[in-house]
Amino acid sequence: MPTPFLPQPRFWIVGSLLAILGCLVSTRTAAADNVPPKNTLLDRWELTLPNGAAGWLELNQEQGWIDGSILWGGGSVVPLSSVVIQGDTATLTRLREVERKDASGKVLRKQQFTEVITAQAKGDVLHLTRTTPRIDGSGFDRADFSGRRTPAMPPRPDLSRVRFGDPIALLNGRDLTGWRVLEAGAANGWTFRDGMLLNVTEEPAPGQPKRRYANLRTDREFEDFRLTVEVRVPPGGNSGVYLRGIYEIQVFDSYGKPLDSHYMGSVYSRITPTVSAEKPAGEWQTLDLTLVDRHITVILNGQRIIDNQPVPGCTGGALWSDPLRPGPIYLQGDHGGIAYRNFVLRPVVK
Repeated sequence: MPTPFLPQPRFWIVGSLLAILGCLVSTRTAAADNVPPKNTLLDRWELTLPNGAAGWLELNQEQGWIDGSILWGGGSVVPLSSVVIQGDTATLTRLREVERKDASGKVLRKQQFTEVITAQAKGDVLHLTRTTPRIDGSGFDRADFSGRRTPAMPPRPDLSRVRFGDPIALLNGRDLTGWRVLEAGAANGWTFRDGMLLNVTEEPAPGQPKRRYANLRTDREFEDFRLTVEVRVPPGGNSGVYLRGIYEIQVFDSYGKPLDSHYMGSVYSRITPTVSAEKPAGEWQTLDLTLVDRHITVILNGQRIIDNQPVPGCTGGALWSDPLRPGPIYLQGDHGGIAYRNFVLRPVVK
């Protein structure tokens, strides 16, 4: 007589399902464990360049592509031509444009050289070597330099809760006491006259090289603050107000021009204003600048054009690349004449 069919106990079915689910979870966990961790080179780095100038580097990966940007001393943040990461070493390339000139200074032609930078991370320290071809084609020059991992960006501060201290007048109304030039060998065009801080420059005579004029900084150094200042930009004028010595707020005759990260009120090459608020050249304009926790607010002529935005790193011409180091207010004077007045700073009270 055949054995009658007997239904299996429910606990057997449940147990089987749990076993299958356990296998799936185990397989998925094993797969996740095999995903390589993010390479430690993919980050933002503060650089000290071979000549001691400040620089900045960012390496990132999006949608499977590795890219990078670099700031080499002065000028703008620019994309790298290529980034290759193998193990703990990154190989970076960037193009340099070089002008070939004759004895009179006439440009004969322009050519591009490929510069190679290798970088290795040891914890939060970056060791870099730059190899660049000599302009005359006679060989290569090598230079070692270093970087540090940039600390994580703090959260966006609530400015309504920030307390500012008593106002500090950065100009005494008489002379340049409390200020000093940055470059000892440059021509000093800075003077105080008729209630204004002026940079007076002269155009070179025909056939003569252009003189380099000095930048100016405060003796005192500051952390976070709110700074107000008035500025009068001449036609074609170009200057800048550096916050803590590393973030340039651009001062430029850009009235009537489209929005750009290199025009009036921008954080130079970093943050583009959301609206144009500059006045025509020759008119006094007001800058109201707030720096708190590496976030910058710019109010130009009463309009908020940058609203509490994070700044990823220093800008061209910075005194150093460390975003946590206190620094001076520093004024750009090497691009021509400018007039400032009514510098008032209120430090953050912690």
